Amino acid sequence: MKLAYTLFILFVTMPFIDVTAQKNDLAGAKLNDIQVIGSHNSYKIGIEKPLLDYLKAKSAALSSLEYEHIPLIDQLDLGLRGLELDVFHDPDGGHHSNPGGLDIVRASGNTPLPFDEKEKLKVPGLKVFHVQEIDFRSHQLLFKDALMDLKKWSDKNKGHTPIIITMNTKDAKIPQTRDPLVFDAEALKNLDDEIRAIIPQEKLITPDFVRGKRTTLEEAVLKDGWPKLRAVKGKLLFVLDEGDEKLDLYLQKFPELKGAVLFVNKEEGNPEAAFRIVNDPVADFDKIRWLVKSGYMVRTRADGDTQEARTNDYRRFEKAKASGAQIITTDYYIPGKLFKSDFEVIFEDGSYERIQWW
Repeated sequence: MKLAYTLFILFVTMPFIDVTAQKNDLAGAKLNDIQVIGSHNSYKIGIEKPLLDYLKAKSAALSSLEYEHIPLIDQLDLGLRGLELDVFHDPDGGHHSNPGGLDIVRASGNTPLPFDEKEKLKVPGLKVFHVQEIDFRSHQLLFKDALMDLKKWSDKNKGHTPIIITMNTKDAKIPQTRDPLVFDAEALKNLDDEIRAIIPQEKLITPDFVRGKRTTLEEAVLKDGWPKLRAVKGKLLFVLDEGDEKLDLYLQKFPELKGAVLFVNKEEGNPEAAFRIVNDPVADFDKIRWLVKSGYMVRTRADGDTQEARTNDYRRFEKAKASGAQIITTDYYIPGKLFKSDFEVIFEDGSYERIQWW
């Protein structure tokens, strides 16, 4: 009896199986059976020191901006399968050229590092960076360039685990900076337009594909489940991570997400609900577990605002793993170099993806 109980405890406390070690057991795995580590604000190049020092002197809270990432392709080569891109509306080009942070660096007596030498910011179309004027350095200033890098990598690495890309549309006003252009319904439709211009239909996991013959997307994921993993290898899935106001504008262009590229972060109970963003796996642990077991896909975070890295605090990451959230994002899939810390978010076997069986 004691042996049986011990084996039962081992079974229920070890729900995860490594992808590479269990290839023969993957035939029945579905997309929502994955658990992958991804990056937060994946495009971000660190703020140069004179500007960062100026910002931290204004507010200690701005030390939260003190992180950076390697290029997207390098992240994918490393094994990450979750990315996040922030985009700014700029249909005519040039709205965010010559950010004010460069003048702050010059005023400090320093010469700014080279920036936008190819004048990408003058090109019409969606731009990719974090905060206007102050956190503007990006590995891909053009959304189209980021998409081309993703397609290039995907074409070269056929059969890869799907890449999940969450997206924020940035138009918040910040004092003493130039106001971004507002994301109205037409601007939100530009997300689909630019994605479809680069990524072919056969490489996209779309709401229509997942909905199948069901009436609603939510009904499909709760009753039929997500597609088999083997059927979506080599594909990309995009998610619009916004509140209801912008999501409803997007849905004006794509009612019930028919014809849409992006999934949306709609609360469960809505016909479009399938993918949820729940960023605090400590406070919302039970909620994430319920969502995952019900059939939704969830993205959560292992760390935020550099806090866990500064104190080597893994509690949030441990909760994220145990919650079953399919995508766990971090700024520290490798240890950062901007301040002393060994903090690193990676699975126990040294990988960034695995299968979880419940």
